Amino acid sequence: MQTVTTIGLDIAKSVFQVHGVDAAGQVVIRRQLKRRQVLAFFQKLPPCLIGIEACASSHYWSRELQVLGHTVRLMPPAYVKPYVKRQKNDAADAEAICEAVARANMRFVPTKTPEQQTELPDASPHPPSVHPPADRRD
Repeated sequence: MQTVTTIGLDIAKSVFQVHGVDAAGQVVIRRQLKRRQVLAFFQKLPPCLIGIEACASSHYWSRELQVLGHTVRLMPPAYVKPYVKRQKNDAADAEAICEAVARANMRFVPTKTPEQQTELPDASPHPPSVHPPADRRD
């Protein structure tokens, strides 16, 4: 088996899709993994570049895969969408992620820490009202 250099990982609730290519861009891996199989699968691989679409759970998987020595890059889904070549399904998404992560001009999302993920954003993007409460108005 050739050495995998880049992987696109499409994450879902229970079944993940992996699409991996070698340095020449030839497809080396194309398979489905159940959630419980993901870490064991990536432990067996030499360190490589892994692309994942950014979402709430992608930050968790990014941290876990980085512990195994992989370089993980998260991308906004809107930036990956132009690389989908055929109908929308998990395998096509994983292939598009794999292609997008290797692009020099791609923009990436930083991986959040568990503390950053638990912080709640402000309820309103607007400053608090300068008007007094209704019961204090004349």
